[in-house]
Amino acid sequence: MMSTARGDIERAASAVLLLTVEEAAQRLSIGRTTMYRLVSTGAIESVTIGRLRRIPSECLEEYVSSLRSSGQPESVAA
Repeated sequence: MMSTARGDIERAASAVLLLTVEEAAQRLSIGRTTMYRLVSTGAIESVTIGRLRRIPSECLEEYVSSLRSSGQPESVAA
């Protein structure tokens, strides 16, 4: 069973609407450079607020779902 403190942290994390590129990379357990590449190629949607780049949290879920439905890992060009 999940401890109460850990459950509270996970619920708070899932309530965040917009993530920095670094936070999004951490949630997917990938590197920051790889996340920037996914954003720049359009594989993961992002929004701009002023000069800030943010990733809507549901876009990470959509990306993972697309990977699962395609059955193949997403190729990221170098």
